[in-house]
Amino acid sequence: MRAKKPPALRNSVILLELACHAAMGVALGLAFSLAMILNEAFGMTTLISQGADAQTTMIFVGSFTLPIGVGAALTGFLFTMLEEG
Repeated sequence: MRAKKPPALRNSVILLELACHAAMGVALGLAFSLAMILNEAFGMTTLISQGADAQTTMIFVGSFTLPIGVGAALTGFLFTMLEEG
């Protein structure tokens, strides 16, 4: 039988794992969005260059990065809860 961890230690471990999963998701989303911008096969550079300023690029990158980061954090939280439970 596994020894039970104190609740404070368990909560800090869960938060650390959640932050790690979120960071990995953000990095993955950033890599995908930058690959789409820099690769001419997708045609995203042409679409973004028609925008008014650099804000268009930021919105595009943010719209890829944020959902993938949140999804990775939620998935990591679910995996952690299933592992604990």
